[in-house]
Amino acid sequence: MNISLRQLRAFLAVAKLRHFRRAAESLHLTQPAISRQITDLENELDVRLFDRNTREVVPTEAGRYLQVALERVLEELEGVLAHVHSESERRHGKVRVAAVPTLSAGLMPQCIAACAQAYPELTVQLHDQAQVMVLDSVRGGEVDFGLAIEPGEKETFDCETILRDPFVLVCHRTHPLARLTAVPWKKLRGEALVLLDHTSGSRRLIDQQLAAHGAQANVVQQTGHTHTAFRMVESGLGVSVTPRLSLPASDQLVTRPLTPTASRAITLIRRRHRSLSPVAELVWAQIRAMAAQLPQAPRASLKDAKSA
Repeated sequence: MNISLRQLRAFLAVAKLRHFRRAAESLHLTQPAISRQITDLENELDVRLFDRNTREVVPTEAGRYLQVALERVLEELEGVLAHVHSESERRHGKVRVAAVPTLSAGLMPQCIAACAQAYPELTVQLHDQAQVMVLDSVRGGEVDFGLAIEPGEKETFDCETILRDPFVLVCHRTHPLARLTAVPWKKLRGEALVLLDHTSGSRRLIDQQLAAHGAQANVVQQTGHTHTAFRMVESGLGVSVTPRLSLPASDQLVTRPLTPTASRAITLIRRRHRSLSPVAELVWAQIRAMAAQLPQAPRASLKDAKSA
């Protein structure tokens, strides 16, 4: 059965007004259009809905039954549609976002503050997690979306890269590498390295760069947090490689760009083929806008490539 909402509205208008022309005017249609819709509806239902004469249009018994039932059903339908529309305009509720630690500290606080100012009735609940846990939380639907390093397994997620965050060297200010304005990756060959462990999304990328530039990794310590790694570097246990967004706040440490420039892709991720709620879309857009205000990693230059 192929019946349209437009046909049902035309039927109700004629049933109430008992006149095709007045019904057409109430719906801003032509009289032939109304007549055609009523005829199509009667043909589809295989029943006569109106008795017509030169003076008026009167619903048949079947027409009267349909009129009473439709008035109730369409009123409920309009209420449902109004509710759905109001949901699209909603600016209150809770949005759960999982983010890796360096982004939880380096990007999310400003985003949460901006959302609180723009949408006071909206709550952003941050889940500060390692990369593997962020991916699991998004995959399992425990959070609305995640902010992570671009995952290797993209087929599970819909991803949007919003920022490229370059890696830098962190060393003690008395370390010989601190005298350089930029440090080639190959200079790390033989250096004692303090790196994040493999639960971090950055570690896979750092290992790839070390291998690509022939700097065989001499990893003396692995940590779960950059703050721990920085304290170890302060104590003279080695040097570290870290994303620029997680720079240390220490007068004992210095940072130097690594050449050629290599960066991690900061990516918003959500479950594949799953739509976000209207409020989650607001937060997603706010994070994207905040990231756009940060300096992007420069592309590796030819000079950088030769110096490596």
